[in-house]
Amino acid sequence: MAVTEETGTTSIDGKPQSAWSGLSLGSIPTPYWIVGAVMLLMPALVGPFFLFQVFGWALILGMIALSLMFLGGYGGMVSLVQMSVAACAAYMLAIFGDSAITQISLGWPWWVAIPIALIIATGFGTLTGALAVRTEGIYTIMITLAIASAFFYFTRQNYVLFNGFSGFNGVKPPQLFGVDWRQPIPFYYLTLFWAAVAYLSVLYVSRAPFGLALQGVRDNARRMEALGYNVTAHRIAAYVFASFIAAVAGILLVWLNGQVSPGTAGIGPAIDILIIAVVGGLARPVGPFIGAIIYVLLRTFALDFMVSMGLSGERFQLLVGLVFLVIVFWSPDGILGLWERWRNRMNSTDPLTGEARNKDGGSEA
Repeated sequence: MAVTEETGTTSIDGKPQSAWSGLSLGSIPTPYWIVGAVMLLMPALVGPFFLFQVFGWALILGMIALSLMFLGGYGGMVSLVQMSVAACAAYMLAIFGDSAITQISLGWPWWVAIPIALIIATGFGTLTGALAVRTEGIYTIMITLAIASAFFYFTRQNYVLFNGFSGFNGVKPPQLFGVDWRQPIPFYYLTLFWAAVAYLSVLYVSRAPFGLALQGVRDNARRMEALGYNVTAHRIAAYVFASFIAAVAGILLVWLNGQVSPGTAGIGPAIDILIIAVVGGLARPVGPFIGAIIYVLLRTFALDFMVSMGLSGERFQLLVGLVFLVIVFWSPDGILGLWERWRNRMNSTDPLTGEARNKDGGSEA
């Protein structure tokens, strides 16, 4: 396989292939169509609470975790600053747009405030990446965690710009086309749309020349550098792309909560994003969304479950942690890893007799 940067195609056996090669409508597996149809029909299946507080929240967290998955899965760079990037976008929207803190918020129109928020947050993530790409492994995790921690304490202690511990409230999405986008159904479709855009973007980039080169850098940076690729530039560009996805999710997050505070960018939420990505699986872009829905369901119902069992509801985090520990213990590559092993096992044995199948699909004698 060869990569052609000028044309944006890959060459396999001498035949040019686009980044969307193999992604025609007919090649999409049936389960994907079923999941897509269910997601589109979800407002008819569940109530406003699930649409807004469960699926809306899960899609947003899935986008932030997706940005981490892109860096970790395709670039080999585990970044703990992605939640801080999302919080930065949320803060910038509250500062440049409208909020209840009128003495700080500038009240600029949404079509000015949103691009500025995205640019600043993406720039923050890019600057972090420029510092982090010169490290590897545990040192990358440490430096991004240190930056996330610094951002948290800075927002909590700064009252002139970030309003300190209280943060901003009353941050609402604009009413475009006569639609109140903070209502459960409109907001659900808004988050679903951007989550789908983020997912397809990562899928496209991973198969584009840049994505293939990034995966080559992940596997053998020295070899890629010897082939003429700028390793540092590719890694920083990956942070730019991932930071933009996290920034978009940050805009949706502040609209979901109606407020942003230092707790949004805390160390706990930063670690939660890593847990979501790892539990879902870092191998595929759909993994973060699987991890996010599991995480949100646990956070939403774990407390009630423990109270119903006669246990202290204050320890609901213990149940959440135990579930994640069990998943990671049995499958280091997350839920997707469990699914892959189960599918391979079913394909290798006859479901009726339990006998091992041969390569032609029949049972071995």
